Amino acid sequence: MDIVTLLPFVVLIGAMFLMTRSAKKKQQQAVDMRNSMTPGSGIRTIGGMYATVKEVHDESVLLEVAPGVHAIYAKNAIGAVLDDEEYNRIIHGVEGDESDAPVVPDDASSLTKDDEDGDAARIDLGKKADDADQDAADATPKKTDGESDTK
Repeated sequence: MDIVTLLPFVVLIGAMFLMTRSAKKKQQQAVDMRNSMTPGSGIRTIGGMYATVKEVHDESVLLEVAPGVHAIYAKNAIGAVLDDEEYNRIIHGVEGDESDAPVVPDDASSLTKDDEDGDAARIDLGKKADDADQDAADATPKKTDGESDTK
């Protein structure tokens, strides 16, 4: 066989190897994440429910969905283990220290600069009545000498 004939097969096998390798890597990260759960950790299930871990077993997890409400889930149903700050922000609405965050004004008036004396000329973007009449006159079709009124 010729090397040129074998080249597409070699490339195909190499691509398959790389795809399965990355999938195994992601799967291993998910297993490590699920094994990092400890009682008291905040989690999000694959269905989007937020809960607190109460007990961790071999294949299942006891979750506290609401105060006094417990549910048993399979470990595979855990989508993400959240850090305490993110969990409190989502569940309790507790915001972290935002002293480094930029201050954003509620309206755009503080973003515009006026002259020092405050008498800046304002631009009028509204149409005046004579402008509207001129626009209406421009919109009507004009007849040429060869056109008649009847069709």
